[in-house]
Amino acid sequence: MFWRVSRRLVGTALEALANLQEDYYNLCMEKHRKINHFILRILQEVDEEIKKGVEKGITVNIAGNNRLIPVERVTGEDFWILSKLLKNHPCISGLDVRYNLLSDVGAYYAAKLLQKQLYLIYLNLMFNDIGPDGGELIAKALRKNTTLKYLRMTGNKIENKGGMFFATMLQINSSLEKLDLGDCDLGMQSVIAFATVLTQNQAIKGMNLNRPILYGEQEESTIHLSHMLKENHFLVELHLCKHDIKNSGLQQLCDALYLNSSLRYLDVSCNKITHDGMVYLADVLKCNTTLEVIDLSFNRIENAGANYLSETLTSYNRSLKALSVVSNNIEGEGLVALSKSMKTNPTFSNIYIWGNKFDEATCVAYSDLIKMSYLKPDNTDVEPFVVDGRVYLAELSNGLKKHYYWTPTYGEAYGHSSNAGFALVPVGQHL
Repeated sequence: MFWRVSRRLVGTALEALANLQEDYYNLCMEKHRKINHFILRILQEVDEEIKKGVEKGITVNIAGNNRLIPVERVTGEDFWILSKLLKNHPCISGLDVRYNLLSDVGAYYAAKLLQKQLYLIYLNLMFNDIGPDGGELIAKALRKNTTLKYLRMTGNKIENKGGMFFATMLQINSSLEKLDLGDCDLGMQSVIAFATVLTQNQAIKGMNLNRPILYGEQEESTIHLSHMLKENHFLVELHLCKHDIKNSGLQQLCDALYLNSSLRYLDVSCNKITHDGMVYLADVLKCNTTLEVIDLSFNRIENAGANYLSETLTSYNRSLKALSVVSNNIEGEGLVALSKSMKTNPTFSNIYIWGNKFDEATCVAYSDLIKMSYLKPDNTDVEPFVVDGRVYLAELSNGLKKHYYWTPTYGEAYGHSSNAGFALVPVGQHL
């Protein structure tokens, strides 16, 4: 009898929670606000999930770049209604409103939500036209927040001012594990501030500081970040894409990696690193046993750099799992050398080489790797095919972070083959 009553009470509670669509409609009527039919449709899907018995861990996905259904982009005022609706909803642990029109108005309500929602662990606000003032509001709200684990602010131009508020927040917040401030127009001052704060912060496991606005040729920010890596033994994932890092800057980072025992994923793609920089990286990889993923895409390491890495991966390193050398002006000699290292190194499982100069020897070498099961088809971005008896390589949509900016219209959005870096080194609940 007690079991039946308990079950009935649980069912009644779930039904009460599964009224988001109706509650949203009523709230819009009460506040005299225009109904956003895109939000209405997504909330209907969430209601259906809750009715199926999903009691927690639901992410509300209201991405404004959804191409499968009609999208009415979410404004700041829309987000106000949404935030009131989701406040303290126990089933909702994630909210994804990427590519909408929140602006600083929406940032204000996002800050209010972070102060009141006790279950939210993931918030994606990427590309929402949030400026420095909105960034300040969100950063200040996070000073008192103890539940959020992962925040994506990618593409919101919070600039140096907003960046400084986030750096200050990291001195206080001890629960946030992953913070993405890529493409936020951070300045030199805020990048140095993050490097300084991260020498003390023990909670952050993943940090993205891609594409800051830096001036000068002294690589001052890289020097500070290198010092941070010597002191910090908790950071697992670091993205420094488009930092204008040159060989001297990479040397500084490599010197730090001799002392660092926590970093597993290093992204230095889209920089100005050449084959001379690979001397330092190859040397540190002989000693470092924690790095598992390195992204060197869109640099210029050429054959000489590939040969340095190949020698280390063949004879010394047994911890690196994935390497991306996409578009590095490498020719057949260097690519074949890297393929040989995969035959002798059982740990080295993922390699991405598209955008380099393939000759026949390269095509045959990677075709043989796949045929002989040294390289799984899902772990590389090329696929062999034969025309008139000659082997060629075609591009596959695999990589370390293919779906960083977008998700596919069809297929699995968070598949391991397209996002191998995040699969091999999982930090946070979502991409």
